[in-house]
Amino acid sequence: MSTETGNVDLVGDEVAGNLARTAVFAALMGAFAFVSFPFPLSPAPVTLQVLGVFLAGIMLGPLWGGAAMLLYLLAGILGAPVFAGGSAGLGTLFGATGGYLVSYPIAAFAIGAVVHGGLELGSYREAGLPRLLGGMVVGTVVIYALGVAGLYYVLGGSPDWTLTRAIVSGALVFLPAEAVKMAAALGIVRSDAITAE
Repeated sequence: MSTETGNVDLVGDEVAGNLARTAVFAALMGAFAFVSFPFPLSPAPVTLQVLGVFLAGIMLGPLWGGAAMLLYLLAGILGAPVFAGGSAGLGTLFGATGGYLVSYPIAAFAIGAVVHGGLELGSYREAGLPRLLGGMVVGTVVIYALGVAGLYYVLGGSPDWTLTRAIVSGALVFLPAEAVKMAAALGIVRSDAITAE
């Protein structure tokens, strides 16, 4: 009695490719966290991480982009020095910048949903400028809503930390930098679309 065995794909090529891209974007987020410097107008530092969230949502779509950010958070929680300034550990999520970190998977998901028009992964190269900008604006709102909430929760016990101050120093002072990151994301996405044709 002979048994014939063929090749069995446990994971399809598309899924394997998406898993690989998810891991690459999680690693990219860790690298972006090292581009970090203190910002005198805020207790939160300036990093390139929001650019990573933009690109993950746009290029990987809602599900895989969100998964990449979850993988990034998991790596940091488990001790990899991938949070801003090389920090790591679960305690970071309960610090002043924890709200921003927690927002990243949600923001990447929201960006991907807007850019791709739902949960299905489409071609971001076909997304128009309004859809790309709209997705990044929605992602920015998510990031700063949760970031400010976390900042206020941690620092709000101090009499000089009002909600207004948390909004100004936790979100509004960063908006010019986010506009630059949006422009950079558009440049990357558009240049990728040109080279792919």
